[in-house]
Amino acid sequence: MRKFLVTGAAGFIGMHVAQALLARGDEVVGIDNLNDYYSPQLKQDRLTHLQQQVGAERWRFEQMDVADNAALQALFTRERFDGVVHLAAQAGVRYSLTNPHAYAQSNLVGFVNILEACRHHATAHLVYASSSSVYGGNVKMPFAETDAVDHPVSLYAATKKANELMAHTYSHLYGLPTTGLRFFTVYGPWGRPDMAPMLFTRAILAGEPIKVFNHGQMKRDFTYIDDIVRGVVATLDRPPVADPDFNRAEPSAAGSWAPYKVFNIGRSEPVPLLDFIGTLEQALGVTAQKDLQPMAPGDVAATYADVSALAAWTGQQPQVDLSEGVRRFVDWYRRYHA
Repeated sequence: MRKFLVTGAAGFIGMHVAQALLARGDEVVGIDNLNDYYSPQLKQDRLTHLQQQVGAERWRFEQMDVADNAALQALFTRERFDGVVHLAAQAGVRYSLTNPHAYAQSNLVGFVNILEACRHHATAHLVYASSSSVYGGNVKMPFAETDAVDHPVSLYAATKKANELMAHTYSHLYGLPTTGLRFFTVYGPWGRPDMAPMLFTRAILAGEPIKVFNHGQMKRDFTYIDDIVRGVVATLDRPPVADPDFNRAEPSAAGSWAPYKVFNIGRSEPVPLLDFIGTLEQALGVTAQKDLQPMAPGDVAATYADVSALAAWTGQQPQVDLSEGVRRFVDWYRRYHA
């Protein structure tokens, strides 16, 4: 039996990843600081849900902040993890405009602490959350891992790009296998209440208008949570290895001579925002009142993932289309708020 650490385990993706690892027979330790960026009750409810799943006897949770280096190092010393899935982060593009120091503490200081813990305890593989936001102002579609990502448009995006650079440094200096996953617009049951699916659903059912930015002229590569989790687990099971044939004269941003990889993880099917709203209206049986707004600072007009590299590495392909994913999300939302 292998033992994994999942940071951000009370978060949206973290809960689902922990559930998947438990379901296949792994031992899982979860940590989360349970902050109040959004409803702590939702986080507690996710933890309660985990305790009710198959394999719950192999699950332990500790409230801990990855920015607390002493606590984190003590945890690694006690547990001896076979691998780490690092999903703890201060999330959200718009929040980073007004609370920059929260991002520096969690996403930069916290990530150094994770890297140091993995280094000193010879962790076999670190998989960590990057973000599609690293593509910043890029307009070439679809976004590919070989593209330059040097022009972030939010501090959140900049911290995620910094994570990739820091991970590469540790892969190079210490031989730590690291895999960064650039998530594209994740949605589904137990989702974050600050994301469009939850915001829209709550407002539509309450008869309130929904804010539609850039007057609806946006596209997002909406990716259902189960497809995200399959990709996370598949990459966790295949650590990168050093590549002595890597061409340093013409280096690719997607690889390295070190045991380091980054992958897009999305559906590879950009959906106009108004089409997404239409799909949600159909699932809810209610028409939305749309409040058309200009583009928000730090936002981008479109995201579109080239997922061919992930498919080649893991054999994983997205399976859940938008209408099915939205239906499952709405079913969960109605049960949760019943």
